[in-house]
Amino acid sequence: MTELSVGLVQQACTADLEHNMATSVAAIRELAAQGARLIVLQELHRSEYFCKEEDPAIFDLAETIPGPSTDCLGALAKELNVVIVASLFECRAPGLYHNTAVVLESDGTIAGQYRKMHIPDDPGFYEKFYFAPGDTGFEPITTSVGKLGVLVCWDQWFPEAARLMAMAGAELLIYPTAIGWDREDDAEEQERQRQAWVTIQRSHAIANGVPVLSVNRVGYEEGPSGRESVDFWGTSFVAGPQGEILYCAGTDAPENVLVKIDLSRTTAVRRIWPYLRDRRVDHYGDLLKLYRD
Repeated sequence: MTELSVGLVQQACTADLEHNMATSVAAIRELAAQGARLIVLQELHRSEYFCKEEDPAIFDLAETIPGPSTDCLGALAKELNVVIVASLFECRAPGLYHNTAVVLESDGTIAGQYRKMHIPDDPGFYEKFYFAPGDTGFEPITTSVGKLGVLVCWDQWFPEAARLMAMAGAELLIYPTAIGWDREDDAEEQERQRQAWVTIQRSHAIANGVPVLSVNRVGYEEGPSGRESVDFWGTSFVAGPQGEILYCAGTDAPENVLVKIDLSRTTAVRRIWPYLRDRRVDHYGDLLKLYRD
């Protein structure tokens, strides 16, 4: 297989969990009907982005894996013969929760899961209150459509995560995401932030010679105060192995997008830009330090 049709679901969520899941399911059906073989949902697509505040009652949203969402999406993957990447609030044990991406194989089984490794803690993004850092490492998940390097949101700012996935054979880097603007920032600052977000992920495509899929939510979600409210900026996109934009969604509306990726270009690009060949691993030991004082 040299060409892969991928579907991106850029969704606006509400407080109604059943409505959100129904929206995701309808989008998956639409994209599968268009020929998608791989469909990626945004970060925490089942609910509103709840990390805008610290509230112990919100832990009731978490579910086990396997659980209701993986049962639903697994059955859908089998029915439609597609691979689905979903992002869930995982209850691993009482008092132990993760931000977890699950890959459902086209036969309905769970191909694998990735627990978010880098956990942010900023105004409106209080994730350390809810999520323990992942312990799955940076291991691609093998599926019928290839080896998927699945990472989650804040992971996308760290080149180490992308590199380790690529070194382990990932054929795609995939980032379910929930990121947006603070309305108190002016328009210029908002655009700088959005462009930085696109640029860092395009750089992962270039530095590793693999396509990148980034799927972000969209819409304004109210927080307990104006400071914690988030205006999610959408902009879900697919970049090729030279960072070229194959598709980029808008900033203000849901979109279900089908994009075709030429997987053979990874080999062609890596032959002319052999970064993996020229890495000087014998001089990178200081990367294991937090900082060089």
